[in-house]
Amino acid sequence: MTSIYDENGKNIPCTVIEAGPCVVTQVRTMENDGYEAIQLAFDDKKEKNTTKALKGHFAKVGIKPKRVIAEFTRFEEKKEFGEVVTVDVFSEGEFVDVSGTSKGKGFQGVVKRHGFRGVNDATHGQHNRMRAPGSIGASSYPSRVFKGMRMAGRTGGKKVKMINLKVMKVIPEKNLLVVKGSVPGPNNSYVKIERWS
Repeated sequence: MTSIYDENGKNIPCTVIEAGPCVVTQVRTMENDGYEAIQLAFDDKKEKNTTKALKGHFAKVGIKPKRVIAEFTRFEEKKEFGEVVTVDVFSEGEFVDVSGTSKGKGFQGVVKRHGFRGVNDATHGQHNRMRAPGSIGASSYPSRVFKGMRMAGRTGGKKVKMINLKVMKVIPEKNLLVVKGSVPGPNNSYVKIERWS
């Protein structure tokens, strides 16, 4: 993340995203596929790490293998097969949704995972153990723990969508998009950007 100053001198936290160039590798139509969408590919990949099926898919367009392929169903402008889509499709001041995979945090306890507050705000029947989950169910009935009980476990590494992020700046010569706020995932991870709906 970084920050920029607006016209009033207010410091705004922002994230810089490299959004292109993306190549249209497939155009879905109602007649052939039953829905309308375009498929975009981004970021070059070594040919030796690409399957034969994908090599053939990219060869139809006449481009090097790409690392990421994503479909977009709500694309306002009509795009042709093989056309290059750049960051110019976005404009300053509009709002976008950004989805990606959140940072994995490994196996975590209930305080970090679910925000339990420990013994000071005593909940779930715990006693003199600061970060313990406390009671998780009754004994003789129902003689089991209900599904969905908030307990310790793997945290992060899930699909997350940040909605309604404002586009602060578009830098077309470097294909950069500066959006207000944070986006899911660590540095250099891949995200999907869609216009806010």
